[in-house]
Amino acid sequence: MTFATESAARPLTRNDAKTLTLAALGGALEYYDFIIFVFFTTVIGQLFFPPDTPDWLRQVQTFGLFAAGYLARPLGGIVMAHFGDRSGRKRMFTLSVFLMAIPTLLIGLLPTYATLGYAAPLALLVLRLLQGAAVGGEVPGAWTFVAEHVPERRVGFACGTLTAGLTIGILLGSLIASWVNHTWNAEQVQAFAWRIPFLVGGVFGFLAVFLRRLLAETPVFEEMRRRQQLVQGLPLRIVLAGHGRAVVISMLLTWVLTAAIVVVILMTPTLIQKLFGIAAADTLAANSLATIGLSIGCVVFGALADRIGAERTLMLGCAALLIATYALYFGLGQSTQYLDSLYAIAGFCVGVVGVIPTVLVRAFPPAVRFSGISFAYNVAYAIFGGLTPLFVTLLMKNQPLAPAHYVAALCVLGIATAGWIAATATAPSRAVSGPA
Repeated sequence: MTFATESAARPLTRNDAKTLTLAALGGALEYYDFIIFVFFTTVIGQLFFPPDTPDWLRQVQTFGLFAAGYLARPLGGIVMAHFGDRSGRKRMFTLSVFLMAIPTLLIGLLPTYATLGYAAPLALLVLRLLQGAAVGGEVPGAWTFVAEHVPERRVGFACGTLTAGLTIGILLGSLIASWVNHTWNAEQVQAFAWRIPFLVGGVFGFLAVFLRRLLAETPVFEEMRRRQQLVQGLPLRIVLAGHGRAVVISMLLTWVLTAAIVVVILMTPTLIQKLFGIAAADTLAANSLATIGLSIGCVVFGALADRIGAERTLMLGCAALLIATYALYFGLGQSTQYLDSLYAIAGFCVGVVGVIPTVLVRAFPPAVRFSGISFAYNVAYAIFGGLTPLFVTLLMKNQPLAPAHYVAALCVLGIATAGWIAATATAPSRAVSGPA
C-alpha cells in the first residue's frame, strides 16, 4: 500500500480532531489580532495624527495604515512559505502567530502623536506591516497544515473547519469592540480603553503560540523528508515555471473569495445603511448573525465537498450565494423587516469560500504546496481585496445595486472556474507516493 493510499483510507482520529481544533482556535486568535484595528480606526486616527489634520485626510491616512497590512501579506507569505516547503510546516505555522502577537501587543502599548510626534504613526505603520506579513503566512500555512494531517477524504471538512475558525476571529473582534464601546464612554475609550483589545489580542497570540507547539509536523512533510524529496532551490521559481494553471485557478477562486467576504460580510452593513436607511445598530447586529452563518456554512460546504466533490460543491454554493445576495438587496428594497433572516442566509451561503482552500491545496504538489498557495492567494487577495471596495463604490454612483451585481458576476466566475477544473482534472496531488 502506498503512503497516499494508506493516508486516504484511514478514518479521522482523535489526534486529527485535536489538530483541527487547535489550528482553528489559533487561526481565530490570529485573525482577531489582525482585524481588531479596523474597529478602532476613528480613535486611532484622532490619536496618531496631528490634531489639525482635516477629518477626511485623517480617515484616509488611518485606512491607509489598515491597508498596509494587506500590502505586506504577499511578501510575508512568500518568505514564510519558502521555509515552510524547505524546513517544515509546523515551524512557520507557529512563527506566523508569534509574529502577529508581538506587534499587536506593542500597538496596545504604543505612545500616541502627543508623545512621539510623527514617529507615532510611522511606528504604527511598521507594526501593521509586521501584522500583514504574519497573516500572509498564516492562512496558506494553516490550510496546508490541516490538509496534510487528515485523511484525503476529509480534506474538505478540515479546510472548511479551519476557515470557519478564521471567520470566528472576525466575529470575536466585533464582539470585543462592541463590549469596549458599551462599557466605557467616548472620552474613556480615547484615553485608554481602545488599548484593551490590542493587549488582550497580544495575550491571545502568545496563548496560540503555546497551543501550536503541541502540534506535530504533518505526515506528508515528514514522509518527503524521510524520502529526501524536499524541494531544492527556490520553491516559488518552481511554482511559476511549472504550475501556471494551478496559479491561475487559485487566483481566480481567491477573487471569488474576496468578493464574497469583502462585499457581503465587510461592506454590506455600511452600504445598506445608506441604501435603505437602516440604523447602524441593526445592521451590525444582523452582520453578527451573518458572520455566525458564514462560520457554519464553511463547515457545511467543506463537509459536502468530501461527499460530492469540491467542484460540484463550488458550483452549487456559488449559485446559492448569487441567489441569496440578490434576495438580500432586493428584499431590503421592498421591506427591512426581514433583515436578520436574509442576511443570515446570505452569510451562510458565503460559507462556500470554505471549499476554496480544498481546491487550492489539491492544485499544487506537496513539495511546493505552501509556496504555490501563498503566492497565488496573497497576491490575488492584495489586488482584488484592495480594489474591490473602491470599484464597488464607484459603480454605485450609477447603479445602487452594484454590490449585488458584482457578487453575482464573481459567482458566475466561480461556477465557470469549477467547471474548468472538472473538465481538465488530473489525479489529486495529495501526498508522496511509493511503498509504505
